[in-house]
Formats: sequence, structure tokens, C-alpha cells
Amino acid sequence: MAVFVYAENINGVYKKAAFEAVSYAKAVADQAGETVTAISVNPTDSSDLLYKYGATNVINIKDEGLKNFSAKAYAQAVSEVADGNIIVFPHTTDASSVAPMLAVMKNFSLITNVLEAPESQSPFQVKRKAFSGKGFMHAKAEGTGVILTVSQNAFGVKENAVSGSEEVKNLSVANEDTKVISHEQSSGKLDLKEAEIVVSAGRGMKGPENWGMVEELANVLGAATACSKPVSDIGWRPHTEHVGQTGKAISPNLYIAIGISGAIQHLAGVNSSKTIVVINSDAEAPFFKSADYGVVGDAFQIIPALTEKIKALKG
Repeated sequence: MAVFVYAENINGVYKKAAFEAVSYAKAVADQAGETVTAISVNPTDSSDLLYKYGATNVINIKDEGLKNFSAKAYAQAVSEVADGNIIVFPHTTDASSVAPMLAVMKNFSLITNVLEAPESQSPFQVKRKAFSGKGFMHAKAEGTGVILTVSQNAFGVKENAVSGSEEVKNLSVANEDTKVISHEQSSGKLDLKEAEIVVSAGRGMKGPENWGMVEELANVLGAATACSKPVSDIGWRPHTEHVGQTGKAISPNLYIAIGISGAIQHLAGVNSSKTIVVINSDAEAPFFKSADYGVVGDAFQIIPALTEKIKALKG
């Protein structure tokens, strides 16, 4: 029986999270000697993009009623076409709200934030993030099937091209019980949760008028920009950039924190970063205890100098 994967698209376009989920599903399928079937809702992108990462079959759900996102309606749609006992989702905001509803509908186990390919398939056991990313656990699925969400930037995007085929499923799923008040997507050039490098700043920047240097550093590095909760609360930056326990949890390869003290709530959203660099004028800032590299000094001198140095290195 095929391994299924939900290939999330944003306004019809596949993002990195979809490719990582397909890559993960391919690893699971290879262990089990199965194939991967990807499911997407109203995509406009070509299915060739999913074959590239190991999806042998692609089911494109066409349903005008699903143009507005609803976790319940999307779960119902996926339930109607996914008849396997392993279903993989990316751990994005939307997909993470669909997965538990689907688990209830199918009476499957749910394991979120998985990091690696399964340790065993029978019983199904896999390593996942726990305690807001502060630790790991080895979760075992007890149900007749299992639904997994893959932590972003953990498993990675891995090309594994196959010859694939596409099927269109026309559905009419009831979606009248959900009214979308707002459904915010990041306005930045890069999706914050998918970015491999993130440049983040806090109240140490003293005001929104000083964010130009943060954005310039991010541009030079090909990074996304982020901020601490107080910065988004007072309106210096949009809420879509807030990282932390009550914002977005991210796992970039490099996280640069400028003028952020490092409260435990902020750390909960960024401590899965592979390398953390902290720049702060306060040598006693708690963030230095969690940093791989720390620079004590004035960000208004350090950031422009660092930006120019990187420009020079890039030639």
C-alpha cells in the first residue's frame, strides 16, 4: 500500500516544505518497499516538481469550495483520496491543523515534528522534537495507521527523481461552516519557516526606522528577516516575522539575533537552529548562553561592517 504525502501549495504554488515532505515520504516508502502518492488541493504548479523528489503518483484535488482554507474541509478532502496507512504532512501552520483532524477521522496515530526517517516500521517508531524543541523523544504509533508532520529544515529536500503519473479528482467538500477572517501569509521575499538563514532583531534596534541595516544584511546573506515578540507587539515589524513560543518556530542552518535579550519564550522558537550567532551590547544578555558565537558590541557599528565584509567576500 502506498505511502501518502500532503504536498501543500500556497495559492497553487509548491514551496520548499512540500518538497521536504515528499522527500521524507520517499524515505519512508523505500523502507517499506512501497511507492509515494502525493495529494495536493487546487495546485497550479506542475506535478513534475513532485516527481523530482520521489512521488510516483500525484492526485490533484479540484474543488472550488476549497479555495478558502479550512482545516476540517481539507482533512475531509484528503481523507477521501488517501487510502494508505502512512500519511506525511509538512509541519507548516496550515498542514499542522489539517493533520490532527485527519487523524481523528481515520482513527490513526499522530506524531508531530518528526526529524528523521523511522527507526522501525513495525512497530512504527520515529524520533521527534519535544518540549518546545528543548529535547527529543522516540515516539511509537499504536494505531492502525500513522500521520506524521515533518519538522521544517530537519530532514532536508532530497532529489530522488521517478517517472510519475497524475490523476485529477473532482470533489465537492462541504466548506460552509468556516469563515476566513484573516489568513496571513508572509510578505517577505523568503518564507521564514523555510529559510536556511534568518536575520532577526529586537528592541535593541531602537526603532523601525533602523531596520534598513537588518534587511540589507539579510539581502546579502540571502536570508529571511524575523523579530522578537515585543517588536511585533509595538508594530515595528509585522506579526508574520515574530519568532518564539507564541510566534513561529524555526529551524534554520544559521540564526543571527541582533539586539534580542534571549528570553526563554524566544529561545523556544529558535533553539532548533543549527548555528546561533548573537550580537548584543549587553555582555550579560541571557542569549549568549545559548549562542554558538557571540559578539558584544554596538549593533549600529557591527551590522554595517559585517554587511560590507560579506559583500567583499562575495566579490
